[in-house]
Amino acid sequence: MKGSFWLAWRQQRVSAGIGAAALVVAAAIAAYYRSGMLDALHSGLFDHCATGPLYCTRSDTGLPLLLDIEPLKYLGALNIALPVVIGVFWGAPLLGRDRELGTHRMVLAQGVSPGQWFISRFALAAAITTILSGLAAGVFAWWWRPAADRSYGLFWYDNTALSGSGPRVVAAALFGLAAGTLLGLLARRVLAAMGLTLLVTGVLTLLLEWTHWARLLVPPHTYVSAGSIPKPPMGEKWSAGNYGLITATGRHDDVLNCPYPSGAQLKECMAAHGYVARFYEANPAGDYWTFQWIDTAVLGGLAALLTVVTVLLLRRRV
Repeated sequence: MKGSFWLAWRQQRVSAGIGAAALVVAAAIAAYYRSGMLDALHSGLFDHCATGPLYCTRSDTGLPLLLDIEPLKYLGALNIALPVVIGVFWGAPLLGRDRELGTHRMVLAQGVSPGQWFISRFALAAAITTILSGLAAGVFAWWWRPAADRSYGLFWYDNTALSGSGPRVVAAALFGLAAGTLLGLLARRVLAAMGLTLLVTGVLTLLLEWTHWARLLVPPHTYVSAGSIPKPPMGEKWSAGNYGLITATGRHDDVLNCPYPSGAQLKECMAAHGYVARFYEANPAGDYWTFQWIDTAVLGGLAALLTVVTVLLLRRRV
């Protein structure tokens, strides 16, 4: 490692070391709690529990049986926050610190072009970000697997699992880095760039969480059962909270028009109103990867776009 890459490494090794240390701590915590999780599962206490959203209870007290998944959720929340953390504390100072102090002029005076100055810093930061965020997502997946989609564990549609795992974690981290780098180039002060990065990455993170909740990018499927027979079981599906009744003409009405779970009353009400079937809307477990790849495409595309904009503005700003 020579020249501008050597200098970039010297400037970023503290951030890289902090990130690596945090990952090691997270992995150690994951190993400890996952071991306890496996011990609980192998004890036989959960053997009678079926899959699905309904709680499994203890035979002696009737209380719900649950694994200790709170630390797992904390790791998922940390993974969700990665674009904010990386953008603010790594991306914003990446070019912004040199510009604020004027030290980039000394580097450029040594025959290093603005493009080399940018590439050496951003490429190194992007490579380390990809490795660390990928490992963080992998640690979450490894910890989560024994408790995945069980009433006593964590379902795929929980926001800490849906947004805190998979390739979207890497794409989100790279977006945070790219956003912080661009704002560090544009702002005159690093603190200002950090504040703007916090705002931009935080808003986009919350916006993507809202699209999940609203099913804006991945619409739910409609499950229909004829007549008044029981609806297909929910299982691992993520309910959209929309239940109802269907007429012979195909019109969908609210379930409260016949607010009876089953039996003769429901059958009579459906006959009186001309309903021939019931339905509910939900996303099946397979939609986990649909959410993942859409988020990855959006965040990765934004990261690439912001990087291109940074390159185009580079000569004007330095």
